[in-house]
Amino acid sequence: MPDGSRSTLPFHLHRFHGGLHLEDHKQESATRPLQTASLPGQLILRLKQHIGEPNEPRVAVGDRVLRGQKIADTPERVAAPLHAPSSGTVVAIEDRPVAHPSGKSDRCIVIEPDGLDEAIAFEPPDLERCSREDLLRLIREAGIVGLGGAVFPTAAKAETAAAHPIQTLIINGAECEPWITCDDLLMRSRPEAVIAGIRHLQRILEPAQTLIGIEDNKPEAIAAMQQALDEAALTDTRLVPIPTVYPSGGEKQLIKILTGHEVKSRHLAFEIGLLCQNVGTCAAISDALDRGQPLTHRIVTVTGTGVREPGNWVVPLGTPFEHLVELAGGFSVERPEPIMGGPMMGFEVRLDAGLVKAGNCLLILNRDHRPEEHECVRCGRCTDVCPAQLLPQQLYWYGRARQFDKAEEYHLFDCIECGCCAAVCPSHLPLVQLYRYAKSEIREQQRKSWKSDRARKRHEFREARIARQKAEEEERRRKKREALAKKKSTPAARPETELDPVQAALERVKARKAAQQVAPKNTDNLTPAQRRQIEEAEARRRKLKQGPDS
Repeated sequence: MPDGSRSTLPFHLHRFHGGLHLEDHKQESATRPLQTASLPGQLILRLKQHIGEPNEPRVAVGDRVLRGQKIADTPERVAAPLHAPSSGTVVAIEDRPVAHPSGKSDRCIVIEPDGLDEAIAFEPPDLERCSREDLLRLIREAGIVGLGGAVFPTAAKAETAAAHPIQTLIINGAECEPWITCDDLLMRSRPEAVIAGIRHLQRILEPAQTLIGIEDNKPEAIAAMQQALDEAALTDTRLVPIPTVYPSGGEKQLIKILTGHEVKSRHLAFEIGLLCQNVGTCAAISDALDRGQPLTHRIVTVTGTGVREPGNWVVPLGTPFEHLVELAGGFSVERPEPIMGGPMMGFEVRLDAGLVKAGNCLLILNRDHRPEEHECVRCGRCTDVCPAQLLPQQLYWYGRARQFDKAEEYHLFDCIECGCCAAVCPSHLPLVQLYRYAKSEIREQQRKSWKSDRARKRHEFREARIARQKAEEEERRRKKREALAKKKSTPAARPETELDPVQAALERVKARKAAQQVAPKNTDNLTPAQRRQIEEAEARRRKLKQGPDS
């Protein structure tokens, strides 16, 4: 498909089950141009900002760091390192409040910016000489994760997918949740970066075709992306406007819309030759491979009925949410409710927590307008709108009763937490929060069970090793006892020539004395006088031996 010619041909779209038409509230923040956020007084960087193993610090308190410097990493494969968003001094490595549904604290690196924003030397790699493995390594070193919300390490995802024949690469520009416009502003302001990132993914995955899905309520983003796509002349790549139906931006839902394929329960998209990546992830890949810059900033929408001047900002990671509120003109309500993410899938956060890679939006609503909860009336509306075709009502009852095994039987983990069920619930039940709670409890039980099983196996292995060593030692002792008993019962035959030990000792003494006796020297060719002297000496010796009476 040279020069995007296939874009003029009709494209058959499919429908997924359920979904909702919602008031999008996009204009509140999308009408203002993209802005650059100022630096806060402190940057609070959580060590774990991805799915997988947490990072460990590579700096110490008191160290001065530069923008782009790696400050945390782990040797694990499913991970992504962390980089300093600005120059400054590390003032603490400690537990701080973090952006998490539980509201818990976690280990963070706290940097106090010096205002200079000095950076390391960014050196773009020689892409012509880079192999697929080199590209994946560079993506990992840049700390790139899925910026659509899943935050799965991009290099690990692409590496796993590259081992399979990928037929279709899907680029997710749907941004279906109300209020959020960060991807919209990205596609309008930096479409060439998104297209460049797509080109790099195509080189790694070698897909047969690439489809870019964007909801049709973003005409400016569609036009900008189409122009950039035409200029890049990517072959077998097509931009497809899709209907504005929530949650069309969910991975499985977007796959269904564009290809008609369904990803089965507990299966992954690459197993059927498909892979999805967010437009923000593509732009980050371009920054890493074309400019040598790691992921230190992201675009964040700050919006809602609770702020005075909604908009989108390029924000350093670790920026406290309270600083984002200041950028948006401050609160406009007395009792604000800060939510990271959108109204459907987001969760309440503390304002002193730092921005993470998953933080695409800070939504401020009026807490006084929260509806009152009532008992479930079993209306069944939640089932009608569930895009995963689950039974939310049953999941609610089992989760509330802590019958987690039953909830798993009803495919709790297929829930994408889109919030459609809660949006149509006439009783205003917090269904998504309950499902998250049930999932976290099940995961915690599985973690404890896994640790218990591992401890049990280690104990059993130790006991088996001790028993084996004891058996081996007992066997050695038994053989030694048998050998001694056999030696005593059947003494070895002594050679005939062998003497008794006492007699042998006497013989050795006798031989030694004989060796010490020295024969007289110079007794040959003696003169008569010499012989006479010898005879006289011998006579005197005999006389002394015989005694005086002889």
